[in-house]
Amino acid sequence: MLNYKTFLHHPEAPWITFVHGAGGSSTIWFKQIKTFASHYNLLMVDLRGHGGSKHHKTQQSRRYNFAEIGDDIIEVLQHLQIEKSHFIGISLGTVIIRDLAERYPEKVIRLIMGGAVMKLNLRSRFLMNIARFSKSIVPYMFLYSFFAFIVMPKKNHKESRLLFINEAKKLYQKEFKKWVTLFTTLNPLVAFFRIKESAAKTLYVMGAEDYMFLPAIKKLTQHHTNAELFIIPDCGHVVNVEQPEIFNQKVFSFLERS
Repeated sequence: MLNYKTFLHHPEAPWITFVHGAGGSSTIWFKQIKTFASHYNLLMVDLRGHGGSKHHKTQQSRRYNFAEIGDDIIEVLQHLQIEKSHFIGISLGTVIIRDLAERYPEKVIRLIMGGAVMKLNLRSRFLMNIARFSKSIVPYMFLYSFFAFIVMPKKNHKESRLLFINEAKKLYQKEFKKWVTLFTTLNPLVAFFRIKESAAKTLYVMGAEDYMFLPAIKKLTQHHTNAELFIIPDCGHVVNVEQPEIFNQKVFSFLERS
């Protein structure tokens, strides 16, 4: 089972499950705990191969897919007897929770998609191809640091960039390869999500400077009646770290809304 942490407010309180992105861990949510733990029960998981799930049994798999990674989270929910939860994801974690909402709609109350990845543009596809063809040659930390700088290039992105780089140091080279290979299945999946919206009410929280992923989200939310978009000024990809006060306030009001 995945490594996880819980913060319990009240037995009858709703749950929020936090899902980080590739190379991160549950520690990236440290700026959200105080705000949300005062009203909700919190579940924070480390995805397979990340953080405290470094030695997860499924690391024996040669290849990963999004369904298996999502099912790891469902296993934790079942273990804790959590029937339903809100889900907050960041970066690649948004793909994982969106897939969960498609396959387990009865488990999902509302979705919050921070720095959502719903389309790979030409630049991001180029970067993924570089990773695929050089993952067995180039040290993974060099590749990851390079990608982090491309996705989060500005001075005000430095904190989130360094946070993800430091967390990625805990990965193994073999684990990095499996996650890179996972990206080969990303485009068809998110193309489906752009066409078919989730039944769960969804809030997209994007940074105005998230130039790689924001354009696709703007188009998506124009056509999905169950979704809304909130853009944070002077903010890049990792919205919950760069602008935590604004992120927390917007998400909290969305969850409290009837």
